[in-house]
Amino acid sequence: MKDTVFDIAVIGGGIAGAAAAANLAPHASLLVLERESQPGYHATGRSAALFSEIYGNASIRALTRGSRAFLLAPPAGFAESPLVSPRGALYVASAGQLKALDEFASLPDVAAGTRRIDAIEARALSPSLRDGYVAAGVYEPDAQDVDVHALHQGYLRWLRERGGKLVNSAGVTSLRHDDDAWTIGTYAGIFHARLVINAAGAWADEIAGLAGAAPIGIQPLRRTAFMVDAPAGSDSDRWPMTIDIDEQFYFKPDAGRLLLSPADETPSAPCDAMPEDLDIAIAVDHIEQATTLSITHVRQKWAGLRSFVADRSPVIGYDPQVADFFWIAALGGYGIQTAPAVGRLAAALVQRQPAPADLLELGLDVGSVAPGRVLA
Repeated sequence: MKDTVFDIAVIGGGIAGAAAAANLAPHASLLVLERESQPGYHATGRSAALFSEIYGNASIRALTRGSRAFLLAPPAGFAESPLVSPRGALYVASAGQLKALDEFASLPDVAAGTRRIDAIEARALSPSLRDGYVAAGVYEPDAQDVDVHALHQGYLRWLRERGGKLVNSAGVTSLRHDDDAWTIGTYAGIFHARLVINAAGAWADEIAGLAGAAPIGIQPLRRTAFMVDAPAGSDSDRWPMTIDIDEQFYFKPDAGRLLLSPADETPSAPCDAMPEDLDIAIAVDHIEQATTLSITHVRQKWAGLRSFVADRSPVIGYDPQVADFFWIAALGGYGIQTAPAVGRLAAALVQRQPAPADLLELGLDVGSVAPGRVLA
């Protein structure tokens, strides 16, 4: 019985669940239940993996700023190699998109980390941009590529070293709360915990339903990505991630090739998302209009789910109606770049402690991520 009774059970072993679990493991007996045969199979393992302090809404940007120190200088022993490497991010606009670029660039926390550039400099930074297409850009020199595997495995290693337990192939089938404890039915057996943390990604509302909690209205959105060869003779590994200001497409170097996406957001049921040929064709069309790239062969393609609620901010905190049920959900496509801050914030709130002071100083409004705002 001892092996099935814990203080805290985290449902979902992706980056958010792993980060929270690793931060909580020194303070409680902790179990992570992962529905797949290994953690990170869905959204975590399919991320474009950019650390950008200007990407996302105000809550996301604050959580990203709060993750910077950890990602750039992780604690000794967390990872065997650096978690990030220099990349840069370039947001580009055609003449008809300049208003959107101006509004974006004028946000105080965006302006602080970027510089406005003209078309000539934009094409110097990202040489495949077509002459006459780009009118201006906003460049973020400090954007970084993130080693998703190293970050995720670092948190899972911390979890094990701190006494936590990970059970794979343990999809949750039932949740019952009585006598101040949860009984959790899974494919791997029955477990018991005082507190349940719902970090189930696209399946978060399904888990809430099993627990008798109201849904937060989470909507998984499919995003497609694919790999193509970089232009022969190009120095593409030095290019920044290049993003259309209206997010009609983006592309970034990846180990001698280019990762491309139409930045699509197609509503989906929770599932093992698969790429659609139409989405790839749309991306190819947009990118060939904006650049000199000629895309004739797709080397690899995949899709993932980015899960949001209506205001596109995360949901982190105790459910206001169901006792001992805690949400970490709706991270959208920002779970990687915010993981260190989300893990610390969740660990503090689970323990009924104030949010970390540095996150508040960096502009995080805890109310903007509280479950009550979407359950009211």
